[in-house]
Amino acid sequence: MDFFNVMSVDEVKKILSNNFKNMKIETEIVNIFECEGRVLSNDIVSKFNVPEFNRSTVDGYAIKSKESHGCSECMPTFLDIVGEVSMGESASGDIKSGECMYVPTGGMIPNSSDAVIMIEHAEKLDEFTIAIHKPTSTGENVVYKGDDIKKDQIVIKKGKKLNSQDIGVLAALGVNEIEVYRTIKFTVISTGDEIIDLDEDLEFGKIRDINGYAIYSLIKKLGGVVVKKSIVKDDYNLLREEVQFGIDNSDIVLLSGGSSVGTRDFTHDVINSFNGQGVLVHGVALKPGKPTIIGECENKVVIGLPGHPVSAIIVFKIFIEYLVNEILEINENKYLIDAIINQNLHSSPGKKTYQMVSLEEIDNKYYATPIFGKSSMITLLSKACGYVIINENCEGLYKKEKVKVHLL
Repeated sequence: MDFFNVMSVDEVKKILSNNFKNMKIETEIVNIFECEGRVLSNDIVSKFNVPEFNRSTVDGYAIKSKESHGCSECMPTFLDIVGEVSMGESASGDIKSGECMYVPTGGMIPNSSDAVIMIEHAEKLDEFTIAIHKPTSTGENVVYKGDDIKKDQIVIKKGKKLNSQDIGVLAALGVNEIEVYRTIKFTVISTGDEIIDLDEDLEFGKIRDINGYAIYSLIKKLGGVVVKKSIVKDDYNLLREEVQFGIDNSDIVLLSGGSSVGTRDFTHDVINSFNGQGVLVHGVALKPGKPTIIGECENKVVIGLPGHPVSAIIVFKIFIEYLVNEILEINENKYLIDAIINQNLHSSPGKKTYQMVSLEEIDNKYYATPIFGKSSMITLLSKACGYVIINENCEGLYKKEKVKVHLL
């Protein structure tokens, strides 16, 4: 692999998918309390109907809907109250023509009834009689057995990252243990003689480890776990030792810095020193993020991210998130917002541009403002809400043009 034999974003994604999609990630059983954010490894199939009985959606009277046909304020229909269904109990008996039964919201309705008249639309004349003045139709104010979930239905598909709504569904199905993929493990290595940790004195020429902590946070948000985060000086042997640890103890090794073509950048040589295919990608037609390097070492993924913070985050969002979604077959939608760009935006043809933007809501519309600055500028990170993509065959965007904002 030649240095900076630049590939397109789509070509790089194809290489990632072809080489690592089938990476073996084991499954494990977790309790429902621990499954938030985990990825399902099998479909969830309902063993019964939800609800398991026909029930009312309002407080009212279960009736035969045909009994109400033709009734009005001037000509009400009179029905005998023959009972009451208590919450959580079965409806005892059926109702006959000319009869009704009181049911609370969520209560079971008698099998012989097919509608519920709201209590507000029923005039209770005495303890045993109501008058109704409003016609009802079949199924009105009723949820039928299996309306929500049918027996043997796939309720949550494999690859879904579970959220609080899904957990509610699992509870409704009586599922308290779920099979999920184990958490993907990462090793994060920041490289460079100039990089220091947060508790070290900031001497002239030194830089705190911005990327290491930002990437750590991105991994956590993605649902991964960092088994080790380290800082390595510009030393081939030290870097190789840390990468070896990552290969032995994690699924994906991320290096920040050391991916450009400099005399002291060892990432390329270190990747090629291990068994495996070595460097697969070195250079992407991407702005920011061109000096990205991807390799396969002993069946593990090793990725060198650019040293500039914005570039590193953009590359993580484009390729690392894509790779994890491929490995775990995650089927969730991307977080996109429709917006209007509020100024002209130039781009150089020939490579995809990922432009950081801020968002402002005005009159129920979102407006995206480009945030300009070099990819090494730290403040770009906190000002940005997301980014817009300008394709390689485009010279830019015009003011008031509609765009899709990819949220960070």
